[in-house]
Amino acid sequence: MPKVRVLVVDDSGFFRRRIRELLTADPDIEVIGEAADGREAVSQVCALHPDVVTMDIEMPVLDGISAVREIMRRQPTPVLMFSSLTVEGARATLDALDAGAVDFLPKRFSDLASDSNTAQLRLQQRVKGVARPVGSSRRAAADVVEAPPMRGTARDGRQFRPQAVVIGASTGGPVALQKVLAGLPAEFPYPVLLVQHMPANFTSAFAQRLDGLCALRVREAADGDALVAGEALLAPGGQHIGMVSRGDRLSVKLLPSKPGQFYKPSVDIALASAADACAGKVLGVVLTGMGSDGAEGARRLRQGGGMVWAQDEASCVIYGMPRAVVQAGAADRVIALTDIGAALQRLGR
Repeated sequence: MPKVRVLVVDDSGFFRRRIRELLTADPDIEVIGEAADGREAVSQVCALHPDVVTMDIEMPVLDGISAVREIMRRQPTPVLMFSSLTVEGARATLDALDAGAVDFLPKRFSDLASDSNTAQLRLQQRVKGVARPVGSSRRAAADVVEAPPMRGTARDGRQFRPQAVVIGASTGGPVALQKVLAGLPAEFPYPVLLVQHMPANFTSAFAQRLDGLCALRVREAADGDALVAGEALLAPGGQHIGMVSRGDRLSVKLLPSKPGQFYKPSVDIALASAADACAGKVLGVVLTGMGSDGAEGARRLRQGGGMVWAQDEASCVIYGMPRAVVQAGAADRVIALTDIGAALQRLGR
């Protein structure tokens, strides 16, 4: 297997050297060049054709967001951003994702200066995970039933009217969620719970951005919030989220984390909680993302009579989470990202 070829972009010489050291410790990764500003980065991308670019946001000559836009215009390449864990850093990172970057990592100098095995492995895995041509399609979008029908559910032809919709995503999710929610009307008849792998400092800014872009109301969830039609609640970063049912009322329940749980919030936990709160009356949608978070929750949801959709491979940035759902036999439908909004509007009709 050929090595993943990486271009490292940052105006800090220390940061470039450290990233090179961390990446080249993996025998499957090769750093083929460096750039100290956005303009040089664009030039190097066009000359070297890397598989992945790691990009800082704040740089002289041309900033990282502008560089990403120029790279996507001239030589589309997967770009992994480094972001500060501040409110301004969150907004800038979301701008970079809108511009075409595929993912981001926190820029913690303390982690990079130390011998942090966790930071090294996370960087290596993320770089290898996003190393695929931007916009590539490995197969046509499929709109098919992936799991066998279950008696007495919407799978044998009955209309499916959920009490709630739970949507989970990771890498590529911020842009995917924007596209899905932008297709929903303000009077969407079901409450929506959103679970995006994202640091705690980022989710408030992301919820505000979604609210400004969508007809649907969107805000960051808080413990005890009611889940109501026409509103989407985003799980706060760093916390697990679930739901509880009291009669015909659903509300948010923030849940404590346990040892060994890597993703906070976890799609698995949110889906499993939804399955317990309103068995047979939840639609789970698993979007683009690295890893397998969501597969176990989707299996539980479907076993209880709920319905599960998985984003198709062709429209995913990373076909990891949806693939895990399909391989678990838990997907009722595999669907292209551009079709999800319209399909949600047809629910129960």
